[in-house]
Formats: sequence, C-alpha cells, structure tokens
Amino acid sequence: MELETLTAVVQETTFRNDENGYTVLRVGSGRSQQTVVGMMPELSPGENVTFEGTWGEHPVYGRQFNARTCTITPPTGKTAIEKYLGSGLIRGIGPATAKLIVKAFGEKALEIMDEHPERLTEIQGIGKKKAAMIIESYIQQMGMRRTLVFLQNYGLSPNLAMKIAKYYGENTVELIRQNPYRMVLDIDGVGFLTADRIALSMGVDPQSEFRIRAALFYLMNEAAGNGGHTYLPRDMLVSRACQMLHAEESLIETQITEAMIEKMLIGFAFADCDHAVCLPMYFQAETEIAFRMHQLMTARPYKIVHGLDKRIGEYEKLNGVRFSAQQKKAIRSAVEEGVMVITGGPGTGKTTIIRCIIYLLNEDNDILLCAPTGRAAKRMSEATGEEAKTIHRLLEYGGDEDVFARGEDYPLDADCIIVDEMSMVDVKLMRGLLRAILPGTRLILVGDSDQLPSVGAGNVLSDMLESDAVPVVRLTDIFRQDEKSMIVLNAHRINHGELPVLRTRDTDFFFERKLLQTDAAQTICTLLAQRLPKFLGYPQGRWAEEATRNIQVLSPTKKGDCGAFMLNKILQNTLNPESPDRDAIIHGETEFRVGDKVIQTKNDYQLEFTRRTPFGTEEGTGVFNGDVGYIVRMDPAEHMLTVCFDDERFVTYQKQQLDALELAYCLTVHKSQGSEFPVVVMPVVSGPPMLMARNLLYTALTRARQLVVLVGREDVIGQMVANDHVAKR
Repeated sequence: MELETLTAVVQETTFRNDENGYTVLRVGSGRSQQTVVGMMPELSPGENVTFEGTWGEHPVYGRQFNARTCTITPPTGKTAIEKYLGSGLIRGIGPATAKLIVKAFGEKALEIMDEHPERLTEIQGIGKKKAAMIIESYIQQMGMRRTLVFLQNYGLSPNLAMKIAKYYGENTVELIRQNPYRMVLDIDGVGFLTADRIALSMGVDPQSEFRIRAALFYLMNEAAGNGGHTYLPRDMLVSRACQMLHAEESLIETQITEAMIEKMLIGFAFADCDHAVCLPMYFQAETEIAFRMHQLMTARPYKIVHGLDKRIGEYEKLNGVRFSAQQKKAIRSAVEEGVMVITGGPGTGKTTIIRCIIYLLNEDNDILLCAPTGRAAKRMSEATGEEAKTIHRLLEYGGDEDVFARGEDYPLDADCIIVDEMSMVDVKLMRGLLRAILPGTRLILVGDSDQLPSVGAGNVLSDMLESDAVPVVRLTDIFRQDEKSMIVLNAHRINHGELPVLRTRDTDFFFERKLLQTDAAQTICTLLAQRLPKFLGYPQGRWAEEATRNIQVLSPTKKGDCGAFMLNKILQNTLNPESPDRDAIIHGETEFRVGDKVIQTKNDYQLEFTRRTPFGTEEGTGVFNGDVGYIVRMDPAEHMLTVCFDDERFVTYQKQQLDALELAYCLTVHKSQGSEFPVVVMPVVSGPPMLMARNLLYTALTRARQLVVLVGREDVIGQMVANDHVAKR
C-alpha cells in the first residue's frame, strides 16, 4: 500500500498511552479537521507536523489517518507559540505563563528557551526556582522528541523507538552514535540487522570490534532461540560469523577470544566437543542445574520404606488396577529416591503411577503438582484429582522474564514436587524450579523423551536420561485400559520406525486419502463443520462451537495450503463466519471475531488477568507462549478484546498487545506440545524434510485422547516414519 503524507497543525490530544506512545490526535489541515492515530512522540497544540501513513475507515469514529512516522516543525507566529507553550506539555508553564513569555519575547520565545533559557527570570513572576523547573522540563521534552525523530529517521518503528529511548534516557542519541550495536545486547526486539543498517549508514567500520562482537552475540542468541542450542562448537560459530559479516576468520577468532576474556562468552571442552562456546546465562544455568540435582539426590539418599509393597497392593485392590513389575519399580523408586525420572510413551501408565504415588505420600507429605503449560496443568489436575499449577504460577513469576518470587530465599513449602510433561521444560525454567526446591524435598519428573523437545533452549529431559546420573525408570509396556486403541498402538509403531495401521474399521484412528493439498484442506473443513460433529454425537445446533473447542487441527508447517496460516483462515470462515451481529477487529493481516479460538505466541509477564474461583475473583499477571483461549468479547472502537484462557483466566488485550495473539483453529505440532485434545485432525502432505519427521508425527498422535484423523497421502506418512532425523541440540 502506497504511503501518503498529511501536513497539519495539532489541535488537541484526545488519547495517549505513555507506555508505548500510541496517540489519537485532532489536527487541522486547511479548513478541515482530521483524526490521526499511531505511535508518536507527545505533541502539543499549535505544532506543525507532517505525518506519513495511510487513510483508513474506523467502524465507529470514521475516517482517520494511520501515521507511520511524523516530522515536527516548531510553531511560528505568536498565537501558535503561545498555544504550544501553554498546552501543559512543559511543567511550570500554563496558559497565563505562556502569555507572559510570548509577550516578553514575541516570536523569538522558543529560540530563547533553546539558547538562553536563563532569560526566563526577566519575566515578572518567574523566579530562579520556577525557571529551573521550566528549563528542566523543556529540555526533557525536547530531548525525548529529538531522540524519537532521530531513531525514526533510521527506519525504526515508533514503538521500538520509544522502547529504546526509555531504556537509554536522555543520552540515547549520544550512546547510539558511539556504538549502535549496543542495542543488540541491551534491548529485546533490536536485531543485529537493524543495528547494522544504522551503524553502516553512520559510517561505522565494517570490521569494527563492536560489529563483530554484536554479531557473535546475535548468532549465539539465534542458535538458542531458533535451534534450542545452549552452546555452539567454536568452528561453527566462526563459520556462521564469517558468512554473515563477510569478514576474515582471524578477526572473528580474535573477537571470540576477547569476548571470553571479558566473560561475555564462555569457552569450555567436554567429550563431544573440544572447543565449545556458550553464552554465560546458559553455561551458568546448566552448571547450576547439575549442582542442584546432585544436591537433591545426596540430601535424601536412597531409603527403603518398609511395608511399601503392601500399600501398593492396597491401592491396586481399591482402584481395580494391577501394576507390572516395571510400574511397581517406578512407584517404589519415586517414594524412596530423592530424585526420580519416569519416562514412557502413551498408554504406559504414567498417570496411573502418579496417582498411586500421591496416594502413598499424601498422609504425611505436602505434595505440589505442576506442568509447563496451563493446558498440561489442567490435564494433570483432572487426571489426579489434585490441584496442579503451571511452573510459572508455582514459582510466582515476576514482571521480568525468568524472574520468580520463589527461590533460595523464599523456597517452596513441600515435601514432594511432581512435574509432568518434562520434555517441554527448558534450561532456564528448570533452573528457576530447582532454585526454589529445598534439599530433602522429593522431586519426581515425568515425561515422554520421544516427543519434540522444548521450545526454549536446552534438552533437559533427554540429557538427564542420557547422563546415567539420575535414577530413571523407562516404561515400555502398554497398559492403557482400552487395548484396542489404535492411537496408542500406531504411536508406538511409528516410534519404532514401523508404518501405522491405516485400514481399520470401528477404531479411534482414521485415514482420508487426498492427493492434492487444496483437496486435503477442504476435507479438513468438511470434517470439522459436519462429519466429525455428527460422528461424535455433538448437539446439531452447536456443531461449530463443539468442533472449535474439542477438535484440534495440527499441521507440521506454517506455510502452504495445508499450513497453519492458511488453514486458520478457512477454518475461521467455516466455523465462525463473518456476521453483522458478531464484533470483529482487524489487526495486521488477521481479523479477530468474538468466538474465535486464539493462542498466545510469546511470554508476557506483565499482562494482567482475572480468574474466577469458588472463593472470589483472583487477580494476577502473566500469559505464556502456548496458552490457548477463546475471544469472549471485544470493543472495536477501542481496538480491545478479552480472551478466556483454558484455566479460566480472563485477559483483556489493548491494541499494542494483539501482536502476540494468533488464531488457533489450526496449530503447528510444535505449538501443541504439552496439550491434549479429544480429537486431532492432521494433514499429511508434502513439506520440508526437517519438519516431516518421525518425532513430529509421533508427537501429533499422542496429543489425542479419543480420535485421530490423518488427511493426505500414504507415501508422506511413510516418509515421515522413515525420517528419524532429530535436530541435534
């Protein structure tokens, strides 16, 4: 869309959010008045501003200009200057004082305040103290404004410019001119490419140590964020840096060595890598995890509990179950060891074992249950009948990432802590949890190591299993009560490299052959809109709502006709179509409607929520990557909407927070980790080999409780089963 310009005089500010600079202005352009909205510095009546952006039509407020950037011209003429000074922008100057200043200095009033502010004391009623206050406020306002204009001139969005200006304060311009690359290290949201563009346009030497150092930091963070790596082999880091910077190896090697001397990078060696490079936060996190795990194991050495077998037998009789020798070993070890890892695939009895452990320990012990996500915690609570919390909530997360109220100085009050879905736990979260556990507390970790690893850096569960340093029981026998479950049998077949059984009748596993991606996508829509709701016996008048809440489409990819992005669009139009009586908000490329299923795509530790409980309304903060909910109401005029998440948290999103929301009718398999759904529908069509892998198909199948439907081609399923490549971390 082509950008337009609007030159106008500011009349008044009707709304402003000081946190992000989002502003609604009334401006005068010629003889007409217009509304301008967008992120911008604080503007005062009387200022001449040239905005660049696009015209749009608001459903309530009508035609308005959406500004991307603005260029400010100081007001001219006595009336405009007086209006500007008296707007309340500058502390100590109201309309009366503004009139006095303009009367004394005329059209040179702003020039004098810029160059000779001490002359304000010449005006009757302005003493030295008041003049100092006016000057300080004026300098702050002009400093912030010049900073924002400076940053926006380099193509930074107003929102990011405001974030940078708030971080560095009045010295922003000077600090960035000295070293633009400092933003990569200091500010989340500023990537290397952005800083590099600014630096090179300023004439910074492409071989400067600042540039190379920032690139190394960026590459290490990218490796952690996109690949889950907590370290890189040194030669791999050198190669990536040379390729990105077009620099000689010797320069890169020198800066890596310098960064290690300054402790910005950590170098170490171990069996698999002679020269490893790691960011300090990951090195410290993994070292601390190892230390605290050892501490927990030695603080509570193996103790034989007499009469344990008898009590396990009592539980079996009471609940009509019969444990295998393998399961009994897991239960016994969990009770007697200080730390215990229980791992196994679907149907191997992990949940039944947890219930028995709780039964055995409940009399004399305080037990805490937790899981990485809200959905996983809710599922754990339903399966055990005991309260389970997210790990973040258990640790009482603070306003900053990885900062928890619970820790060494304020530990968890528990005799036993059980963590489910351990495959999703990354190193930062694991360190936070271990910091809050007192030596002597039992720690029981439960998970499926064959599922996809955590989104965050690290491979905590798999590393523990491979270390042979932690007591482990691996469950291999299938004990799910419904022995005819093809979901369970096929999941295990896939995990063992065998093709799933596709041609079965009257089971919980179906396959629909569709050769073309477009046909597969249309079939998925028909399945959710009609065939599956009818097959599952949902009330006919509620098919769309029941399908939205109980049937989850999972895709291996984001792109393509059967990727999450496209399937979300067509499923939204199928299950929750546009309607005159259904409020909607367009944000970026997404139209949100009341009733839509949505997912939070990044951790927001400061987003407020309310939760209804039997004891009243609970308030708190924090919404996390992977939380799924439903839009229950919205205010299109204010560009706000409210989401009810699965654990009954009600969260209201302002316009600037909507970037973190996406439609969730279809999720990628990666985003579904830790969740479980009654029904899973999955397209199995062609895709990138790195994604179309065995562990991804296995993870998707194990998300389903009642029914799985695969739509696509048998040969693609075969390729996925044969592709046992797991991206090494």
